[in-house]
Amino acid sequence: MNATLLALALSLLSSVAYAAAAVAQERLASRNPGSGVLRMLGSGAWWGSVGLNAAAALLHVVALKYGPLTVVQPLGALTLVAAVPLGARIAGRRVSATEWRGTVYTLAGLAAILVVASGSAPGQVLSTSEALTVAAVTAALIGLLARPGARPGLRHASGSGIASGVASALTQTVTVAATDRSESLLSVQVIGVALLVAAFAAGGLLLSQTAYRHGLGAPLAVVTLANPVAAAVIGLSLLGEGLRGGAAGVLLALAGAGLASWGVVLLSRVPSKDHPVAAVLALEPSLADVKVPRPAEPGHLTAPL
Repeated sequence: MNATLLALALSLLSSVAYAAAAVAQERLASRNPGSGVLRMLGSGAWWGSVGLNAAAALLHVVALKYGPLTVVQPLGALTLVAAVPLGARIAGRRVSATEWRGTVYTLAGLAAILVVASGSAPGQVLSTSEALTVAAVTAALIGLLARPGARPGLRHASGSGIASGVASALTQTVTVAATDRSESLLSVQVIGVALLVAAFAAGGLLLSQTAYRHGLGAPLAVVTLANPVAAAVIGLSLLGEGLRGGAAGVLLALAGAGLASWGVVLLSRVPSKDHPVAAVLALEPSLADVKVPRPAEPGHLTAPL
């Protein structure tokens, strides 16, 4: 199978697994309001959702081995596309017209991006100096966004999306370097970049949870969109990735990005009580005491999801 097609298939499976995990955790939390960590740890259903999250994260990492960032990262929006209709079906309600429009716009926008996104299996990785520079710039930017001030939800959401996108770029470097035998698993580059991945993945998760406490819709859309943008900047500027079709290809990609962005915004407007993400992150006031521990998910927009 072509490397890019394999990356697409893996990304699709990853998104479905993340969406299924989110819906499962939402249903578990809604059935057991006020349950603490110990009760969750004794639940087979909760461990099943953890297994789905772990499988989704692994599929995402493998997809980064076979596909460029400009292809793999935008597909993270498919988690939201899958979670909303799946959550509605399990909850026994109809998918609204707005949700259907959001789904269509998101899928059409992603299709336009994929048409012009070039790439085969990634051959370039970030050097140690490039990884450290990216990490330093990202940390400084997140520090600015996390400062006290107006609109903390949107600023923290932006920081979360950037952190997760950078974590994916660094994850790709670790995966490619470790699997193509260009670096030992115990090399300074692999270990150092892996530590950076863990730091940014954890930071992105914490920032997203903080952002969502100021409302779900807008911060969720910002996280979902900032993630692939951050990864694409690294892919285009440092990893030699590009877009096919010259100026026309760039215009098509921008149009696709705009259409997908609007679709994500529509999907993010689902009321909190109906949203399969809300209970997972304890966003709904009635579920504020529900604490559902989740594993760190390196570089995926579903930390916010």
